[in-house]
Amino acid sequence: MTSRRKRLSVNEYVDGVLAGNTVVLSRTITLIESNLAGDQALAEQVLIRILPYTGNSKRIGITGVPGVGKSTFIEAMGLHLAEMDKKLAVLAVDPSSQRSGGSILGDKTRMEQLSHHRNAYIRPSATGASLGGVANKTRETMLLCEAAGYKIIFIETVGVGQSEVAVKGMVDFFLLLMLAGAGDELQGIKKGIMEMADAIAITKADTDNITASKKARAEYQNALHLFPPSETDWSPKVLTCSAVTRQGLDDIWKMIEEYFSHMGSGLDQLRKHQNINWMHETIGFLLKNNFYHKPEVAERIPEMEKQVGLGEITPQAAARELIRL
Repeated sequence: MTSRRKRLSVNEYVDGVLAGNTVVLSRTITLIESNLAGDQALAEQVLIRILPYTGNSKRIGITGVPGVGKSTFIEAMGLHLAEMDKKLAVLAVDPSSQRSGGSILGDKTRMEQLSHHRNAYIRPSATGASLGGVANKTRETMLLCEAAGYKIIFIETVGVGQSEVAVKGMVDFFLLLMLAGAGDELQGIKKGIMEMADAIAITKADTDNITASKKARAEYQNALHLFPPSETDWSPKVLTCSAVTRQGLDDIWKMIEEYFSHMGSGLDQLRKHQNINWMHETIGFLLKNNFYHKPEVAERIPEMEKQVGLGEITPQAAARELIRL
């Protein structure tokens, strides 16, 4: 229904966001998610105006194996921080949402306590024609949340695979959630995701699972020693926690704060590098998007697909022919 409402002026969007008005914040995010040319032009003006008020948050990416309890962990950690009077926003990158509708709306329902807390804001990711589209909208949403005064931004990967790389490219700290039974899980998780992690948290470390969680912690810590040291000289740590009992959540947050102290001015360099990458990613996304929306290209694609499928032309030659158009 929001899209049918009368658009606000640039000043109304900007003033509402800077005042921390969550209704206006939600409407502004809906504006940046819109594919209408008029909305995009307006959104760009709003983003330029709020830019000086961004960058003051801790940007934390959270990913994990299926069944690890990401939503439960985020709600427990979010409540822990919100009750300490810290303002936080939870966003999601979900490349699968275009096919299945994703699961973040379900997550929002499950995070019921957190979504009603005055210090928290939860927002589903935008669906997009590609991961590039989803990631761009999430980055812009993050900037709006920072301008609205949220000092901690959790960015959750809802999908798997590429989304971890996308999230790593927009956060300061990347937390990987894992389950006990490290021997089996180490085989199942991609080495690349382990290498991206700034820390690992073993979840569900309660009741009968405490011993297994301690064993898993030692195994993961040993596994992390096999990776080359990071450019920042930060040594990834492994901790255990329980979202149910809230045991270990304070230790995880202290460790995250230790990371930010360790990074110091290096954080500015990291973000500059991320912004430059974001520019190049956006160029690629816009070029591809514009290409597929050219009428002459859209017209020829079915014919070229047929020829490629029949082996009458190579995929490379077909691609070159379409680009020549």
